[in-house]
Amino acid sequence: MKSKDPHDVIIRALVSEKGTRMREKGNKFIFRVRPDANKVEIKRAVEAIFDVTVEAVRTQNLQGKLKRVSLNSGRRPSWKKAIVTLKPGDSIELFEEV
Repeated sequence: MKSKDPHDVIIRALVSEKGTRMREKGNKFIFRVRPDANKVEIKRAVEAIFDVTVEAVRTQNLQGKLKRVSLNSGRRPSWKKAIVTLKPGDSIELFEEV
């Protein structure tokens, strides 16, 4: 099995109020990831990109929202979110600047 490039697994970091509280309380960080990525691939990608130690990875598959314009209705694409818990003492500088 061929491993994926870490930058292909992690799409972007998600910054929100809930994510900020999770980062401050439990050293957890939220990322948008590829829908076909599994927890092991996400863990390896975060460790490779940010040079940190990952303790746990939780994932959620989110359905795209239903949107309507006049009589036409459609749906935004579904996506996957990963909540990554880091080892105490580790941090990601990208989030510290926010």
